[in-house]
Amino acid sequence: MQVILLQRVAKLGQMGEVVNVKDGYARNYLLPQGKALRANESNIKSFEAKKAQLEADNLETRKEAEAFAGKLDGQQFIVIRSASDAGALYGSVTTRDVAEAATDGGFTVNRAQVVLDRPIKDLGLHPVTVVLHPEVAVKVSINVARSVEEAELQASGKSIQELAAEAEAAAEFEIAELFDEIGAAQGDEEDDR
Repeated sequence: MQVILLQRVAKLGQMGEVVNVKDGYARNYLLPQGKALRANESNIKSFEAKKAQLEADNLETRKEAEAFAGKLDGQQFIVIRSASDAGALYGSVTTRDVAEAATDGGFTVNRAQVVLDRPIKDLGLHPVTVVLHPEVAVKVSINVARSVEEAELQASGKSIQELAAEAEAAAEFEIAELFDEIGAAQGDEEDDR
């Protein structure tokens, strides 16, 4: 099916281009969301008449998105989740979770604007892309942790695995010291006999 794009669509084309797409993609996504019109004579004439207004609207929303992007770019948001001792999440962090974390942080972000490169299934800092406009995208960081204190430690640069290794090493050291003290006490008892 041939359609006229009413806005830039990633991996498809720019505003005003007539492109061939599969019928289902046009009927189920492009047409209902107002991103395209069927390419027939009446729609082409209608688009030409509205083209200047559409371009002006696109430029205005792009400027708004760029201004918002300046505030949002590089922000870090904390998501608290249950996880195993090894750092694997019980479930995953979704686009909805990221959008809610950003909204809680004072930014209005829709879950449809969040793009996850891969599912977030472990603790740590994860880069996430937020598409504010078809031509404006920013990177934010999602800090997935079991508690706020753990999130602060991760933000300072320590990973959960490093913290677990440090805690285990400290516990082993304490156990070794305890055995040394017990051994020394037994040695003193044997000397007293």
